[in-house]
Amino acid sequence: MSGLECKNISKSYKDNKVLDNVSLNIEQGKIYGLIGRNGVGKTTLMSIMTGQNPADSGEVTYNGQPVWENAEALSHICFSREINTKSLLGMNNQKVKEYLRLASIYYKNWDKDMELVKRFGIDKKKKVCNLSKGMLSMLTVIIGLASKAEITILDEPAAGLDVIVREEFYKLIIDEQQENGRTFIISTHIIEEAANVFEEVIILKDKCVYLKENTVELLDKCRYVSGLEEDVKNAVDGCKIINEEHIGRSFAVTVMQDGDGKIKAVQHVTVQPVSLQNLFIAICGQSNM
Repeated sequence: MSGLECKNISKSYKDNKVLDNVSLNIEQGKIYGLIGRNGVGKTTLMSIMTGQNPADSGEVTYNGQPVWENAEALSHICFSREINTKSLLGMNNQKVKEYLRLASIYYKNWDKDMELVKRFGIDKKKKVCNLSKGMLSMLTVIIGLASKAEITILDEPAAGLDVIVREEFYKLIIDEQQENGRTFIISTHIIEEAANVFEEVIILKDKCVYLKENTVELLDKCRYVSGLEEDVKNAVDGCKIINEEHIGRSFAVTVMQDGDGKIKAVQHVTVQPVSLQNLFIAICGQSNM
């Protein structure tokens, strides 16, 4: 099978199980959003997918070949994550231009002509350790994009970027996917802003994949239904209840319609669409992660 595939991945740190039997297929040429609460295992999963962290059990393959300790498979994958200047291991005094030069050696399809350093306004002569949080985020984005890796994974790439640069980043991601058929996996907590970029969304909950679906199709199935409790329950009878809440004298549920489970027309009941962020809150708000 082409693409990146996780098969029954489990991982624990001492007595704390972080991932439990995770299976996931990442197809070529799509933009995925990977979302979940803090501590749910997103970064652990991404590090296992990119051969930087061994799984306790299970296997990750790229185009059918194991990723772990496989230089050929790993040459097609880039994992660009937040740069911790305190753990650069002797590289604290390295300038941006040298940091990028080393990255260009590691990634065989590196594209120095993307001119992203100039585009984002980073001083190549500045030391990495002296960059602001925003500039460090920009450097992370530059490495991910310029790597030209077929599978590019970005962990919280927009966290330190202002809204204008974030918009530019999303446009670049879409351009790269459309023009070069690259696959992107973006882990972010800025869900609402990035929702329109995600072709598919992956939600991690309770140590495993809660869902993996086309974003538009998923949101088209989900609704927020409110009114008096008895009326609401009659309206959503047969639907999958994701979350329910009491708001004063009103009652509200977030539901997923599927198959024969459709919302019925009931008087005095309000039915509203659900944003990806609100759906995420409904799914994970009560989770113990």
